[in-house]
Amino acid sequence: MRVLIVEDDEMLSDGLQAGLRLAGFSPEAVASCADARQALAAGGFRVAVVDLMLPDGSGLDLLAGIRARGETLPVLILTARDGTGERIAGLDAGADDYLGKPFDLGELAARLRALVRRGEGRAAPEAEWNGLSLDPARMTGRRDGHEIAFSPREFTVLLALMERPGAILGKAQLEERIYGWQEEVESNTVEVHIHHLRGKLGPGFIETVRGAGYRLATAR
Repeated sequence: MRVLIVEDDEMLSDGLQAGLRLAGFSPEAVASCADARQALAAGGFRVAVVDLMLPDGSGLDLLAGIRARGETLPVLILTARDGTGERIAGLDAGADDYLGKPFDLGELAARLRALVRRGEGRAAPEAEWNGLSLDPARMTGRRDGHEIAFSPREFTVLLALMERPGAILGKAQLEERIYGWQEEVESNTVEVHIHHLRGKLGPGFIETVRGAGYRLATAR
C-alpha cells in the first residue's frame, strides 16, 4: 500500500522508506508542505506520515488543509514534540494517530496497517477470499494449510483485488497501487504479476474481464 512520508530530515526519511518497504509498503517521501500538497493532489495514497516541523510550515497546517478539503486519508503525526499538549493539538486538528520520536519501525508499520484497516471499515487484520487468507504484516498467504510467499508487488495486486471481491479493477487502478506518483510505469507489469499470482493460486483464482480488467473468481 502506498504511504506518503512528509519528513525533512533526509537520514530519517531514508530510514523510514527502507523500513516501510521491507514491511510491504510502497513509501514515497517529500520534504515540505508544498511538495506534500502536490503529491496528495496526484492521489493514490492509503495513509500518510507527517512530521510537525517542516521548512515551509507546520505539519498541523498541512493536516488542517487536508481535512478542510474533506479528505479522509488516514494521517499519523510523527514528531519529537511528544508532550501531551502537542498530542492533543495534533489529534484535534484531524490526525488519526500520533507517534513520538524515537520510535520502533515495527510499531509504526503496525499502526499504519491499523489505520488503513480502520479507514476501510475492516476489523480483521487478515483479508480472506475463496479459502485464501492474506497476512499483510508478513506479506504471505495461507490456503489449505499451506503458506504461500509473494513478492511485495504481487502481494499489493492481490490485496487490492481481495479488498474488493467481485469488483473489476482496471490495469490503471492496479498500477496506481504499485507505482509511486513520480515513478515511470512499465507497460506490462500488471500482466506479469497476475501471471505469477495465477501460478501460485491456480488459473481460476483471478479472472480476466476482457477490455475492463481483473477480478476474483466467485467464491466456491
